Amino acid sequence: MISSLTGEIQHIGTDNAVIQVAGVGYVFSASPNTLSALRLGSEVTVQTLLMIRDDNPVLFGFGTADEREIFETMMTVSGIGPRIALAVLSVFDPDEVRQHIDQQDDKAFTKVPGIGPKSARRIILELSGKLVPRDEPDQPSTTTSRSKEPAWKDQVQQALIGLGWNEKDALKGIANALETNPDLAESPDVSAALRATLQNLGEGQRRQRL
Repeated sequence: MISSLTGEIQHIGTDNAVIQVAGVGYVFSASPNTLSALRLGSEVTVQTLLMIRDDNPVLFGFGTADEREIFETMMTVSGIGPRIALAVLSVFDPDEVRQHIDQQDDKAFTKVPGIGPKSARRIILELSGKLVPRDEPDQPSTTTSRSKEPAWKDQVQQALIGLGWNEKDALKGIANALETNPDLAESPDVSAALRATLQNLGEGQRRQRL
């Protein structure tokens, strides 16, 4: 089993990336949140999980071992597959996932694209007691360089499009997130900006259903 890879990032796509290790390029699928933290040419360590789907091996990559644990545990829930599990990690960090489950907050999970009220309640029901809050957050193992300028808008927009949002809704979500949290405009944290935007879009979807 491949549990981690350390090497140079050769390619970053909308839903996967390529890491070169000892001259071999490995393609791994990852959440937009994880992909947004990568930089071409940078050397990183990616936590991985190899799955066999329809007799084809699929490698998934994560910034931390805790993210990988959340991913694996999420997929034990009936009806939750890799796509939805990755979407959960795009909207929430691992500590937030644990907290929502501990607090029985099923409405929080309806902010994730692809999760409706029934699936959210099933997540709470099936994962109660399995994922509990940690005393200390897991430290990221992925080493990347961040831009000094808050130039995350294009990256977040492309990540949202990769998740299935159209350009208009993606831009609207970004604008609403900035209005809700003005500090994001000066933040270099792409991951935080992406999570805030997805939460905003998810909340908008929930209001429409109501």
